[in-house]
Order: sequence, then structure tokens, then C-alpha cells
Amino acid sequence: MNGLKTRIMGARAGAGLVAFFLIFTICVDCAGPAGSAPSSRPERIILNPTQNPTTSMAVTWRTTDAVENPQAQIAVATAAPDFRDKAVSAAAKTETVKIDGANPVYYHSVVFESLKPSTLYAYRVGSPAGWSEWNHFRTAAANDEPFSFVYLGDPQNEIESMCSRVFRAAQMKAPDAAFWLFVGDIVNNGENDDEWREFYDAIGWIPRSIPMILLPGNHEYRKTMGVTEGLTYLWRPQFTFPENGPAGLEELKEASYYIDYQGALFVTLNGNERLEEQAKWLKKVLRDNPRKWTIVSIHQPFYSTAGNRDNPYHKMLFTDIFDKHGVDLVLQGHDHTYGRTHKVFKDKKRKDKGTVYVVTVTGPKQYKPSELYKDIMAKTGTQTQLFQVVRINGDKLTYESYNVTGELFDSFELTKTN
Repeated sequence: MNGLKTRIMGARAGAGLVAFFLIFTICVDCAGPAGSAPSSRPERIILNPTQNPTTSMAVTWRTTDAVENPQAQIAVATAAPDFRDKAVSAAAKTETVKIDGANPVYYHSVVFESLKPSTLYAYRVGSPAGWSEWNHFRTAAANDEPFSFVYLGDPQNEIESMCSRVFRAAQMKAPDAAFWLFVGDIVNNGENDDEWREFYDAIGWIPRSIPMILLPGNHEYRKTMGVTEGLTYLWRPQFTFPENGPAGLEELKEASYYIDYQGALFVTLNGNERLEEQAKWLKKVLRDNPRKWTIVSIHQPFYSTAGNRDNPYHKMLFTDIFDKHGVDLVLQGHDHTYGRTHKVFKDKKRKDKGTVYVVTVTGPKQYKPSELYKDIMAKTGTQTQLFQVVRINGDKLTYESYNVTGELFDSFELTKTN
């Protein structure tokens, strides 16, 4: 009899425990997009270069709770902790975004202005309700000093599981990189906030100290019944890029722009829409370009490296512009393979002049390579997670592609002769 009573009580306790966990799970699911109670603690902190990163820098972050007086504080970094006594505050702009149309989050941004060139700064973001840690970044030099950057293709799939190791390998290989450059398809579904969470978890602290240049791929565009409708509502709130793209086109703001960096011009193109307008804008940008090096980035390749893919309209619109204005390097993604051309001019391999086109892939999704443009390819590959380190030093540009385990996969140099 006592044993039976014990079993009945145990069953009741178990049922109560199940009911508790069900209620707890429901409450957690209702708490917000992050799966937890709204928080005033800053998260997803990311630096983005401005048009002139010599004297300014942008930072964006978010909170899952509304906060009063969001701001960023900045000071010249010193080894002594009393740099904090000299920190100045800048009020943040705030945008409320409803995840999936329901759960509000709050994106905050500040552009630090009037900075000194070649200077290490310490900054933090937050509000009286909660602050981030202090982070460092360095402004660009006022002249054409040597620098390097990391170039990455599509993370897109299994970002936290499979791309974290690429990001860590890149950081260890190029700890002095001035910035990182992503060529689109950062996530698989740009409307899915949890995939963006994966990206920030995978990349960790790095974008808090190394500025990030990003452009949208086709997977950053929302689709309904397979029809592409427009750039995800999550793009502009979470990044702060220059608004110097084609005039009057709201849909291209912070998705098509350019940045000056120590004697090099970096132009990002949005390969998903309004291509004709961007081609006209690019002609003007390059016509007025006094920089020694010109690097263009776009998601869709001009010379596709994956089977059953090609982008002839992109090629028709842009490659003649590259030829005319002497673009040195075009960085691309999308094809989930690797391909690097020889110098190409008027669609032909050349030794004396032309543009080098590169397609690369960072994530685990890999396609079969194509031989469509084999006559101009110097190196192709697939089934390899990659990152690239590009170094510019005066008249020399050095490019190195590494696989995730650290071996050199491809390399070349470009040299200016005038």
C-alpha cells in the first residue's frame, strides 16, 4: 500500500513537472525574438567604415528592450585605465524594428566624427541601463600607407556550426586587417532574425574592433511565392554604411556605396536590382577617381564559376566600364565555388592590362565547377571553405587565398607600372 502511494505521488509530481516546463517554454517563446526577457544590454555590436574612415567611424548595436538616452562613448585609447575620464558621449539614433511584424527590438547607431587619423580609439555603447565592454578600433591613415583586408564569400548556411572556424582562422592569419569585406549571402534567409543571430555568434567580438564592409546577395532579399520583392527589412537597421550611392534611389541606400581607404577606392554594387542606374553612377565615381587602386565588389559573378550559371546582363553592363577605367580587382561570391581569372580585358586573357575577377565561398554549401570560362581562369576549385587576405603596399597588391585549415590555396600579385 505504501509503495502504491509513493508511485501515485511520483506520477503526480512528474505531471506537475511536465506542466511547469510547458508553461516555462511558452513564457520563453513569448519573451521576444532572442528567446529571453527583453534586455537593455547592447548586443550585435558592429563597426562599419564611413566614406572617409580617416576621420570617422560608424557603430551600430541593438537592445531588445527600449532604453532611455542610448549613446556611445569614445576616447583615445591608452594603456592606463584613466582614458575613461576623457571619454566624450555621442547620442545615438534609434530605430524600432518589429521582428516578424510582432516583437520589437531597438537598433541604435552613432557615427563618430572629427577623429584623428592613424589613431587607436576606445569606445563603448549602451545607456545608463547597461553598457557594453570597452572596445578598440584604429582610424585609417591620412596618406597611402600599407594595409590589408580580409575578403570572404557566402557564409549563408550552418553559419554558427561551420563558418565560425573560418572567421577564427581569418582572424589568426590576418590579425592586423584594417577591415573585412563580405560579398553577400551573409545568411540564407535575410528575413530570419535567428540566422542573423547565428552570424553574430559565429563572428564573435571581431566586428566590435574590425570594421565590416558588407553588401547584399540574393538571399538578403525577401521572397513571396518565389518572387523577389526587395531588400530585407533587417539590412539597413543593423548596419551603418555611407549613403553616397546612386542619387534618389532609396532601395539602394547602404547597399551600393563607396569607401576611400589609404589610396584605394572600394566600390560595392548591389547586383540584385537597378543595375542600369548603378552602371551610370559607377561611371561617374570611376571617372572622378584619383586613387591608385580600384576594387569593386558585387555578389553575382561576371564570369561564373558554377555549373548552369551565367550573368550576361551584368557582364554587358559593367565589364566595359571596368576596362575603360582600369579597375584592378573585382571580388564576388554567389557561385559557391572558387575561381580566379587571369587579367581580363574585353573578355580576353591579357598579360599587359586588365582586371582580375575572383569568386570565392566561405560556407559549407559548395557547387560543381563550370568550364564556361575556363580559357580565362587561372585557378578554380570547390569543396573548400576559404578566406582571402589582400595586402596593398604602394605599387603592389598581394592576394592570398587560404583554406580553413590554414594552407595557401591560391595567390597572385598585381604591380602598378606608372
